[in-house]
Formats: sequence, C-alpha cells, structure tokens
Amino acid sequence: MHAMLAQLGHSAGAAAIGQAEVFGSWTALIPLLPLLASIACGVLAFRPSGAKTKWAAWCCIAGLALSFVLSVVLALNVGHGLGHASIFEWIRIDRLRADFAFYLDPLTSIMLIVVTGIGTLVAIYASEYMWGDRGYARFFAFVSLFIVAMTCLVLADNLILMYLGWEGVGLCSYLLIGFYYDKPSAVAAAKKAFIVNRIGDLGFALGIMLTYLQFGSVEFDVIFRQIEQWTAAGMEMSTATNVIPFLLMLGAFGKSAQLPLYVWLPDAMEGPTPVSALIHAATMVTAGVYLIARLLPLFLLSPYALPTVAWVGCITALFSATIGMAQYDLKRIFAYSTVSQLGYMFMGIGVLSSVGGTFHLFTHAFFKAALFLGSGAVMHGFAGQLDVRKLSGLWRVPGWQVVTASMLVACLALAGFPLTAGFFSKDMILAQAFVTPGPGYRLLGWIGLMTAGLTAYYTFRVFFRVFLGPVAYKPGDDHHGAHGDHHFHPHAPGPAINFVLIVLGLGALLAGWVGVGGGHHGWFGGMIHASSANYEVAHEPGDTAGFFGDPHRWMMLASSVVGILGIAVAAYLHLFNRAAAERWRRAILPVAVLAEHKWCVDEGYDLLIRRPLRAMGHICYALGDTLIINGLVALAGWTPRLIGAAVRPLQNGRLQGYGLGMAGGAAMLVIIVWWML
Repeated sequence: MHAMLAQLGHSAGAAAIGQAEVFGSWTALIPLLPLLASIACGVLAFRPSGAKTKWAAWCCIAGLALSFVLSVVLALNVGHGLGHASIFEWIRIDRLRADFAFYLDPLTSIMLIVVTGIGTLVAIYASEYMWGDRGYARFFAFVSLFIVAMTCLVLADNLILMYLGWEGVGLCSYLLIGFYYDKPSAVAAAKKAFIVNRIGDLGFALGIMLTYLQFGSVEFDVIFRQIEQWTAAGMEMSTATNVIPFLLMLGAFGKSAQLPLYVWLPDAMEGPTPVSALIHAATMVTAGVYLIARLLPLFLLSPYALPTVAWVGCITALFSATIGMAQYDLKRIFAYSTVSQLGYMFMGIGVLSSVGGTFHLFTHAFFKAALFLGSGAVMHGFAGQLDVRKLSGLWRVPGWQVVTASMLVACLALAGFPLTAGFFSKDMILAQAFVTPGPGYRLLGWIGLMTAGLTAYYTFRVFFRVFLGPVAYKPGDDHHGAHGDHHFHPHAPGPAINFVLIVLGLGALLAGWVGVGGGHHGWFGGMIHASSANYEVAHEPGDTAGFFGDPHRWMMLASSVVGILGIAVAAYLHLFNRAAAERWRRAILPVAVLAEHKWCVDEGYDLLIRRPLRAMGHICYALGDTLIINGLVALAGWTPRLIGAAVRPLQNGRLQGYGLGMAGGAAMLVIIVWWML
C-alpha cells in the first residue's frame, strides 16, 4: 500500500510543479454560461408566452454548447499537466480556507466534456420532446441549473466547493424528477430520491469534517501533498484516516445508486425522459464514481477501502442485472442497467483500474443516453407506451428506422459486443480484476463476466421484443382517441430527436477507440495517468494471472463469447420463439415473481425502516405533542378559567358586598405590612 501511495504521490507532485494561472478566469465561463441560461429560462417561465416559444430551449442549448466548446479547449490546453484557477475568495475562517477555485487536470477536462457534451445533446432533444408542455421554459431552467451544479462539482479544487455542487445536483434532481408536480407518483419519486441521498450526503459531510480535522485543510493539493509526505516518511495511518474513505464512500454509494442506497434511481423514471438520460448518462449518478477517482489517494490510505468499493460494485452489478431481466417497463429496464453499469465502474476503481473505471464512465455516457432517449422517442410516439409486451416490429413502422438503428448500436455497446465502446471499457475492468492482488478479486472477475452475459441477454430482450418481429403495438395511457386503438397512428420522431440519436449512436460505436493503444490505454489512459486518479496495477504481457497470457487478450475473447451467447439466448426466447420465454417463466415462477417485484427490497425497507419510523413518529406525537405540549397549553388555558370559576360568586352586583370586600382587603394589606415591618 505504501508503494502505491508513493507512486501516486510522485505523479501528483510532479504534475503540481506545473501549477500556474495559465488558464485564467475564463474557465469560470464553463459554469457561468449555463447559469445565465438558467436565469434567462427562469424569466421566460414567468411569462405567459414562455410555453409557446422555443427561446428557452435556444438559451439553454447555447449556454451548454458554449460550455462544451470551452471544455474541449480546456482539454487541449491542460494536456498532461495540472493547472489551477482561483476565481475569488470564498471561505476564510481561522485555518479553514475554501476558495471558489478550480482544479484543472485531465480528469476534470474529461468529465466536463461528458457533462456539457451530453447535456447539450439532451437539451437539443428536449427542445422537440418537451414542446407543448406548459412547463417548457421551467424545464430548461432546471436543466441549465443542473449542469451548473455538476460543473461546479467537477471543477472544485476543495471538498467544500465539491459539496456545494454535490448538493446542487441533489436539489436539481428533486426538481426534475418531480417536474410533473401534479402527478402523485412523480412527487413521491422526487421525495424518495432526495431523502435517500440525504443518507449518503451525511456520510460525505462527516468525511469532509474529519478530513479537515486530520489534514488541516479541505484543498486537494494540500491533502495530496500531506499524503505524499506521510508515505515517504513511512508514517502509520491513524484510525481517523482509515475511517475517512468509508464516510466518503457512503456519499458516493448514495449519489451513484449502489447497494444499499440504489432504490431511488429506478423510481426517478417518473421525470421527463430527457431528465432520465441526463441523470443516468452524464450528471448525478456519475458524481460518486468521480468522487472516488478524484480522491483516490485518500482511499489508498486504508487497506480495506478499495476492496469494499470493488465488492459493493460487483454485487450491485449482478443484483441489478437480475432485476433488469424481469422488468417489462422499457425505461425501468435501462434504469436497472444503469445501476449495474455503475457497479462495474466502482468495481474498476476498486481493483485499481482507474483507467478502466473512468473509461467505462466515459463510454457509458454515450450508449446509455442513446438508450434512454431512444426509449423516450418510443414513449413520445406511442402515447406513453413503455410495456415491452405491447410493442413489436417498430423497425418496419415508417419513420422509426433511425431510432431502431441507434438503439441497435447502443444495445450492442451495452452488451459489450466486439469493437463497440462498451466492449473496450468493460474489458479493461474485468481483465484488471484477474491481475490485481486482493481479497477475492479473481472471483470478482468471474462474477463480472457472468453479469456481462446477463446484461447482453436483458438488453437484447428489449431490442428483439420492441424493434424486431411482427408489427404489433398498442398506444399508452396518453392516447385518448375517440375511435379506439385500431385507428391509432404513432407519431414519428422529428429532426432534432433523430439528429441527437445519430450522434449518440456514433459515440456508442466509436468512443471506445480513444482507449485503444499504448498498453491498452491509448489517449484516454494517458490523460488519466496525468491526474489524481493515476494508478494502475502493472502487468507484463506474459503474466499468467490470465489463462492465456495477456489478460486483456483473453478477456476480449471471453467477454465476446459470453456477450454473443447472451444475445443468442435473447434471440431464441424473444424473437424466434416468444412462447418459450413464457414457458420458462412459468417453470421458475416463484423466482420470476420475486425478480419482477425487485426482490422485494422496497417492501423490506418499508417493513424494517419506514413503518417502525412512522410508528415511532406516531408514538412521539401521541406522547410529546398531544399529551405534553397540548396538555401544557390546555393547562394554561384552564388555569384562569378555574380562578374565574372560584371568584365568580363574588361578582353578584351588590354594592355593599363590594364595599365590604374592599374594606376587608385593605385591612388584610395593613396587617400584612405591619407584620412584615
């Protein structure tokens, strides 16, 4: 472990020498432009004509597109070095210093390209998809604000600024998931996402406080330098230092929907489909992966931190894949797929394949955005229909060929089909699991390989059912035609939707090639090696940790075979012999029902956590509020009434009685004064 830290610290220290204000304050435009767009869209949202003009969409697209261009310029300038841009002083309290400043390294630039690039495409798609919605301008105001928060999170050079962006994406997810605020299920899903994330965010906040107490700073540069010095001196790490990674890990698991905090993400489908693509592909759920990659030196301090990350990621990947196999809602299947693929990313970083983990984040953004936006096109065109059992043969329907082609490419990438984007990134992770020494890492590799087969199966279960086979479809609940379903004609996607799907399809096909070459790492690997996430277990081409020499070579073969086998099984059960799929379901009915009900995890949380807390709340309300507080208020009200009832007989209207009372009272006062004197 000390050797790992020494290698990492040396690289970070060498890069830090090149720190300079060479990038200038223009980097502040990356979050500033979306912020201005959000304000403009917010102003339009208050105007009666806000939902009848596309000015809001144009403002959002312009702001995000310019930020994307600046992110590309930053990537070209940051090269393989490190820069630092201080925008303004923010927090100065005693020793605590947290400026509004940016940490500019290749990892930052890659994440910015993903966030702003996918964000721009989603905004272009939404300009058509959301048209006619009464909250049109409000939607783009929230999307722009979402990108502002995510870019602040990515650019932050200290933990407090990162936490500001972290909470910002949580707030925006709440606003966007609950966008249809008059829909009870959307409101419930928004609250669920917000509350579940509070659990992880508490861990992150405690991790920040403990980091400051341990290192005396929240700035990444200061923390990394201290770690390098401690490692060089051979110092033993304290208990607090070993606890910090687990607190940060809790925050990462909450934001990136890992066990046991994954339950909010599938329900987030209640928001508009562009929101689903934005959350799943480029913004919120990638924040946890980025957190661990950025703070990898901290996680290397504990010998148990990264193995925990790897195992939680692997188990989450397998668990979510089994649920995805049994779902029928198109978007929900891909939601569980996101949870599973995020598990791969955590597994990659956990087995010290920082290139593989972040590379899968990069490639996943393209094909997952294509899958969600393709699903949204289907939902938009078929009146809200998302049940895969009620859609078939869409590739034969006029106007749906672009959607079919983009979904095919994206499904191939998700299944890890050879030479697609997902094939290269997933191969890096699985191969590294077999060569990294660690607790059960070889088993992790086998589980990950099996999960890849399940992924290929449920992905093409969707494609074969929805896009191939005989033409048969029923409109969704949004269809209110007077002539019934037989006269329903699907609405083909327009040019904006088709354009975005073509771009994302090309990305899903070609994005993996930036990681090929140069020892299986290519340009992408070179960028990551020049960042704070720089660590990769070295292995020689003849390393026998793989069964056929170089683990990357045999993993390419093994993952290809497993993926193609999964596709073949899906083709048999869901294209050529669909009746056989139902027979298999009946044969394993109890297991199938449990998987369809998501292994009853939500019901378990309801039984073990939600109901006891509600019961405790009722008890506290009955004892504390009703009995004590209401009792004190009632007592305060009854006291003067009792006094009044006692003296009421004296108020009889007889003047002689009043005079006698006054005389008696005066005499009593005289006696009391005399006695006291």
